[in-house]
Amino acid sequence: MGDFPPIACLTGIAAWKRRRVRALLEDGKGPALPHEVTAAGVPVYRIEDGFIRSAGLGAKLVLPCSIVVDRRGAHFDPAIPSDLEMLIATSDFPPDLLARAERLAAQIVARGVTKYNLAGRLPTLPAAARRLVLVPGQVTDDRSVTHGGAGITDMAELLARVRAAEPDATILWKPHPDVDARLRRGALPDAEALRHADRVVRGAALAPLLARVDAVHVLTSQTGFEALLRGREVVCHGQPFFAGWGLTRDLAPIPRRTRRIGLAELVAATLILYPRYCDPVTGRPCSPEALVDRLASLPRRRTPLRGTAARVGAGWRRLRG
Repeated sequence: MGDFPPIACLTGIAAWKRRRVRALLEDGKGPALPHEVTAAGVPVYRIEDGFIRSAGLGAKLVLPCSIVVDRRGAHFDPAIPSDLEMLIATSDFPPDLLARAERLAAQIVARGVTKYNLAGRLPTLPAAARRLVLVPGQVTDDRSVTHGGAGITDMAELLARVRAAEPDATILWKPHPDVDARLRRGALPDAEALRHADRVVRGAALAPLLARVDAVHVLTSQTGFEALLRGREVVCHGQPFFAGWGLTRDLAPIPRRTRRIGLAELVAATLILYPRYCDPVTGRPCSPEALVDRLASLPRRRTPLRGTAARVGAGWRRLRG
């Protein structure tokens, strides 16, 4: 968990997140948000949710339990190398850090922890006679899609590309939970999805689903990273942070990413060195291992019913700005 210089001013933080972000930026000696803001010469850092986020959706106003603060760029935008990319590309990873990363990855898999840790069921899946491929949907106006999608923003186009690449596979389409709850944009009608996919797996719990599939095709979805943790083949149609390091099959390569690493190095950079974490119960800073245990022990939340999603979404849009 990196240390950061004093932060003079934060802008663009949604009102409902401000208390949690303040807690995540504390250095143990008091808040890192001074009362006076420097008028000029303030460097710009980008703050995003971390990769082990919460037990519930941000679109349902569930506070994040981790954030990343990036001095260079944004991890989802391949146009500019981010702090995360530089950590992966240039860090020396000592043996003790790699051993910790391996233990953390094993802990995440064993405890069934994912980014949002939503409740769900495992749908009845076909027998293993055919290759089973999962395609996670995304929010079409999300910046990871608009910046890192390598020109693809339409989920129907993504599914068509997957079918072309996997003509004999059983393809499972999993709508993004925010989109499926009508809290974000990008809904793809089932009839259109089923032009290329064999099944729509709505409301499926992600961790056990990943344990069943042979491969995952993603645009930029973090599901690809979570699939790597579980030893699954990952094909990237876009340019996510975990692509280009020799762990994925990349259909839109990023030429500057030439280093070849193992999964432990990726986990060390992405989950140990890059984010900051806090315990959702105590509100105090914690390690990623402590957060994984805490999230695994909390009740799993479900996505909102579609009949109530519009009301929740309206509240979310009022509070975002």
